[in-house]
Amino acid sequence: MPSAIPIDDKDVLLAIDLQADFMPGGALAVDEGDLVVPEVNALMRAFPHVVVTQDWHPPGHASFASTYGAAPFETKRLHYGDQTLWPDHCVQGTAGGALHPDLETDRASLILRKGMRADVDSYSAFVEADGRTTTGLGALLRARGVRRVFCCGLATDYCVAFSALDARAAGFETFVIGDACRAIDANDSLAAAWARMNAAEVRRVEALEIVGR
Repeated sequence: MPSAIPIDDKDVLLAIDLQADFMPGGALAVDEGDLVVPEVNALMRAFPHVVVTQDWHPPGHASFASTYGAAPFETKRLHYGDQTLWPDHCVQGTAGGALHPDLETDRASLILRKGMRADVDSYSAFVEADGRTTTGLGALLRARGVRRVFCCGLATDYCVAFSALDARAAGFETFVIGDACRAIDANDSLAAAWARMNAAEVRRVEALEIVGR
């Protein structure tokens, strides 16, 4: 079956945070996170442009509960707003920060590391959590003639959703490939994320609409 959504050189696949610490057994595991890797690999082969993101925090990062002696998942007010405090994860140079070994990163023209500033988190591939500091990805994609961004990876309700919303705000037509993502879904966070994305006209699609059979 041919794909329902033809892909061309104005399209980019954004594969988000497919790292060991977000996989089952990791420090901040997403249920079934490992199951999307084969799907993402198949999608990568369909796109002329592929960007992979990687959470890459320094030790003692502002988003870590351990930095303050707090319990994970508490909220702390930081200089840019309320910050959920996470278990230490994706620390620079650690095994937990590594991309999944089966991810076909040779297809990526860019591996974008985010969350590297010690004092601010960065869920989005486009804009850090302060809402002002860009990663430069939007400018790079525009320079390459990209008009549509297709997001997949981990987790749907956090880094995927924030990236999709910021891609839309940057003027790109934006899609989330639902079956190539998995969510944390704590306290209805998945439904809330989809509500925000729907309001922003982020479209949900499925992988078969792109790769066919």
